[in-house]
Amino acid sequence: MFNAFPLMIIPFVLYNLAMLGLMGSGGLPALQNDVVVLSMISGAIWSMSLGDLFIVLALCVLFFEILKATRSGGASLANHMLSMLVFIAFLVEFLLVQDAATQVFFILMTITLIDVIGGFAVSVRSAGRDVSIGL
Repeated sequence: MFNAFPLMIIPFVLYNLAMLGLMGSGGLPALQNDVVVLSMISGAIWSMSLGDLFIVLALCVLFFEILKATRSGGASLANHMLSMLVFIAFLVEFLLVQDAATQVFFILMTITLIDVIGGFAVSVRSAGRDVSIGL
């Protein structure tokens, strides 16, 4: 069951929670709040906002989704279909919801598209290797 669950829904849900104001600061301004601020050896100050953290989280999730795509079976097919539905949800929300028309949401949507295309490509490639011809 876990193999069929599309992990890219996690950044989608987190963004929507931030958009609804459940992550502090009352809505989208929360995405600009600094989560991590570090003083570098060079003297520069490096900071990561909540929106940046969502993107990093989505990239980590993408890694695990690509790993899941190397498996074959019914759960893999269900995962691809559900990942496509998550991408469609991203796209519809991007086009129809005013607060979703941000750079962070667009990057998350693009990562989800890469997940869908990459998942199909990896599955097709590994399925071609699974086919054996009895000689």
